[in-house]
Amino acid sequence: MSCLITMSQKELNRLDAIQKIRDRRLTVVQATALLDLSRSHIHRLLQAFDKFGAAGLVSGKRGHPSNRRYSEDFRNTVLDLIRAYYRDFGPTLACEKLVELHQLSVSKETLRQWMTAAGIWISRRERKKRVFQPRGRRDCFGELVQIDGSHHWWFEGRGPKCALLVYIDDATGKLLHLRFAGSENTFDYFHATKAYLELWGKPLAFYSDKHGVFRSTHGSEKDRTSGLTQFGRALYELNIDIICANTPQAKGRVERANRTLQDRLVKELRLRGIDTMEAANAYAPEFIADFNARFGKLPRNPKDMHRPLAAHENLDGALCRKEVRTLSQSLTLRYDKVLFILEPTEIAKRLARQKVIVCDYPDGRLEIMHGTDTLPYRTFDKLRSVHRSPVVENKRLDDMLALVAEMQAGREQQRSKSGPRRTGQTNHMFGVRDGSTANGYQKRERKSRTAYMNDPAVIARREQALLRQPAQE
Repeated sequence: MSCLITMSQKELNRLDAIQKIRDRRLTVVQATALLDLSRSHIHRLLQAFDKFGAAGLVSGKRGHPSNRRYSEDFRNTVLDLIRAYYRDFGPTLACEKLVELHQLSVSKETLRQWMTAAGIWISRRERKKRVFQPRGRRDCFGELVQIDGSHHWWFEGRGPKCALLVYIDDATGKLLHLRFAGSENTFDYFHATKAYLELWGKPLAFYSDKHGVFRSTHGSEKDRTSGLTQFGRALYELNIDIICANTPQAKGRVERANRTLQDRLVKELRLRGIDTMEAANAYAPEFIADFNARFGKLPRNPKDMHRPLAAHENLDGALCRKEVRTLSQSLTLRYDKVLFILEPTEIAKRLARQKVIVCDYPDGRLEIMHGTDTLPYRTFDKLRSVHRSPVVENKRLDDMLALVAEMQAGREQQRSKSGPRRTGQTNHMFGVRDGSTANGYQKRERKSRTAYMNDPAVIARREQALLRQPAQE
């Protein structure tokens, strides 16, 4: 019965020598010098050859795991730790951390093989670099406008870190609008987009990344009626499309412009001593004119694709945050932990259990709309603390109430987590997070109950209250 035998070059040399010994063409002494083996080892090879043939000269360890290998339990333990804590670590750094933090010693090459087999690590040679081929500019001015926010130390050490909202035309590479803001948020984009539309008109489409302002999968950040984000819904009302790029390279025009701005604009602000966002926004038109004169290109088609606003389109009415609420029987609704109580007008009385729209404007105004009707209201902020009467010092109960009031005033009260971030909104009614300032209390930092009960001032008041207890009894 024939079979396939795999042999190494060393084993083939031994087979040739053993066959020559059996053919009496080679002596055992000569074979020891030729193979660098002892006479006893040569005799063992002869016995194996006589018993099993050529297969007897093959190493018995071949195809079997090493006796010094790590156990499967140890290997799985190491991989579980890497998946839990060091998934994005390379094999060398992960090996160091396993020894330093978990007292598990394994060579980095062994760890590299384990991580590669488990799919945690891909070698640099196997990582295929994605090819991004260049895309030509659009033909017409205003056909596609790329927008992006660049977070940078624009004022260096003279002012806070902030974001620059950049609007750049794809066809010409010209800056169309710049706005400095505290962060990338919906209200600041409303401010910037309104200024852009008033200056240039409506483009065919905006091209952006997948920031939460433009595209979100979280339900609280979407408009309930359209399923879009608040910014996307506003553009839809103005008949402007928004396209989200999958990669930064796809919107390379604005990404390269950001690098240029981080070099040139920072230095221009330094030369002029500008260190506030208000002053920087005032200087932005001058910088835009100089930038476009230096780097702007002529479009292939001279047609301007910007469209004027239609007669029925209202910028203020579109560029705001809109939330749908259902009125209660008592003509009330809740928005961002504030209770809105509608004035009982003839129109409002007919709207009980019906839906209305809360319009939250970037300038801080807030309107409750039903169709084209604006409904007057008054508010009650649920976060404001209750004003308490002065404490009478000769009663123990009042001392305890004073402690409770102090603890309540120090609690950090927040607006709704699903509510809008109001960094870009000014003069709104949601500025006071709690009622400590409004009701005369001095706001204190938040303390844990243990830290509060260990406060020396609290301990002293507690001891005074306990000393007065026998006298009162």
